[in-house]
Amino acid sequence: MIDSTAIIHPTAIIGSDVCLGAGVQVGAYSVLEGNVEIGDGTWIGSHVAIKGDTSIGQNNRIYQFASVGEDCQDLKYRGEQTSLVIGDDNSIREGVTIHRGTVQDKGVTRIGSHNLFMVNSHVAHDCVIGDYCIFANCATLAGHVTIGDYVIFGGLSAIHQFGKVGAHAFIGGCAALNKDVPPYVMAVGNYAHPVTINSEGLSRRGFSKEAIRALRQAYKILYRGNNTVEEAIEKMKALGEQFSEVQLFIDFLSEHGRGIIR
Repeated sequence: MIDSTAIIHPTAIIGSDVCLGAGVQVGAYSVLEGNVEIGDGTWIGSHVAIKGDTSIGQNNRIYQFASVGEDCQDLKYRGEQTSLVIGDDNSIREGVTIHRGTVQDKGVTRIGSHNLFMVNSHVAHDCVIGDYCIFANCATLAGHVTIGDYVIFGGLSAIHQFGKVGAHAFIGGCAALNKDVPPYVMAVGNYAHPVTINSEGLSRRGFSKEAIRALRQAYKILYRGNNTVEEAIEKMKALGEQFSEVQLFIDFLSEHGRGIIR
């Protein structure tokens, strides 16, 4: 179904299964095919390819030459029905590629809201991305990656498959992540190593001075106290009882992943 208020350029190709919400705009030579649903107010520029099963929320902006919802590059993929779900108010810039999931995982790639994907950034199959993240030019997420809210990836940075990055972390340009990055941590280098807490970003987002001070203390326990992860968790518990921000740090460390950067 195509809403009567949708504006479609005459050169665009819209498949019979595509649903366009109110006020959706589709630019010249764009191709939308398969089970694609586009929410109200979303703008799609020229020469964009969107393939289903893909659900895109409201008020997104998708720029030229982006490829959204294409088959993944996993060699095990054999054409199974998988999906891509994108939230609201995201900006997907030129040349961005976002792939659907695989049946080897949950079958879905999932992206939240208010994210910025800059030129040529890539989101592989089965990734889960939170809200308010920024991926600078050519940032690359391998398959099965999980990214928390308010994470920033610098240009040309990359993360290994099954990697995780906690909320409010900052990944420097050209960084290569082969292990997980805890929340709030700034990571740089190839392979990436921790530098400090992302205190400037936290301050801009309204974190109190007391909470930032507690997170710095938690960071020192983990990275400068000569503690194992298990020992660091025990020593952080008192801080976690006082500050929910530190508890998020503890919860991330308690999960089983690829191990954290050191």
